[in-house]
Amino acid sequence: MGGDYDRAVIEFGHESDRKPPFRYAAYTRVGFSDTDAQGVVYYGRYMPYFDLARTEYHRHLGHLTIRGEFAMRASSVEYHAPARFDDLLEVFVRVERIGTTSVTYDHAAYRIDDAGDTLMATAKQTLVLIDLANRRPAPIPESFREQVQAFEG
Repeated sequence: MGGDYDRAVIEFGHESDRKPPFRYAAYTRVGFSDTDAQGVVYYGRYMPYFDLARTEYHRHLGHLTIRGEFAMRASSVEYHAPARFDDLLEVFVRVERIGTTSVTYDHAAYRIDDAGDTLMATAKQTLVLIDLANRRPAPIPESFREQVQAFEG
């Protein structure tokens, strides 16, 4: 495998002002394996869509090398409309809150088609930063807070 590209620089996401208060989104397309026997996206498949948007958000801000690891603490999802195979989704993400050791995100996934944008699902997820050495919650770095606040406004 070769190529004249830098994997760390290629983003699947983009800055966007289409759906305030969101300022960042990532595109994804529904694959056949994402659908269930009824031909719609299986509800659990939205989690990887939200993960992709959140990861690309942090790639954009330069946070992929943060010391520690984020672990999911809580996740709630509301489903608004069924997505189907080959639908193009734009998944928006924003940081709602930064606590001492946790970050809460909002997500909204929209189908993009000729009829306009259709809201498919929304989610709120809280992740806790874990110190890998002692497997305990760790404080969110001040640099992380500053970069998010500067981006989110």
